[in-house]
Amino acid sequence: MSAALQTTQSANKASRTKPDRRRHHRVDLRLGGRFLHDEADHSLLTLNVSCGGAQVRSKVCPPEGQSVICYFDDLGRVTARVIRHITDGFAVVFEASAHKRDKLADRLVWLMNHKKFDLKDERSAPRKAAGGPALITLASGTKLQCRVIDISLTGAAFEYQGPIPFVGEIVRAGKLKGEVVRSITNEFAIRFMHKTKP
Repeated sequence: MSAALQTTQSANKASRTKPDRRRHHRVDLRLGGRFLHDEADHSLLTLNVSCGGAQVRSKVCPPEGQSVICYFDDLGRVTARVIRHITDGFAVVFEASAHKRDKLADRLVWLMNHKKFDLKDERSAPRKAAGGPALITLASGTKLQCRVIDISLTGAAFEYQGPIPFVGEIVRAGKLKGEVVRSITNEFAIRFMHKTKP
């Protein structure tokens, strides 16, 4: 066997075994949303996304190293850190727990395949990222100044830095009554208690 052929085979073997520097595979997926920067909301559109990060198009680019709160349609709220600027936008890495990344991965798989395989969504209505303020009134009359994570015709999710309502509690979001259906650290979600028109 010639030395040139041996060199080529060695190079091919090395290229096959060279690890991918990116830990999570990104998919080309367009999701609208918003992010918080300098106490203001700015719109974004994902160019590609994974359970570990995303590239987004935006007119506003926070500085590299800056932490931002992102609200993605159909994915929800994710804390992220800007790692570099790109043409017309920037790239972020998600600062999320392993459990949160698993949930993001499951949701991304569904978003990529639901049309191809006619999969049914567990959510009864599509969710839109919000990020604006909201006043939640508990049954006791206590008022919580929250921030909307996402909202749909059937419910909404909120962020609150403090004690949050328990699952099953009846609250009011503005004039709408809702039941708390999910409650985790600094976040809770409600299902609106009204009938929507077809």
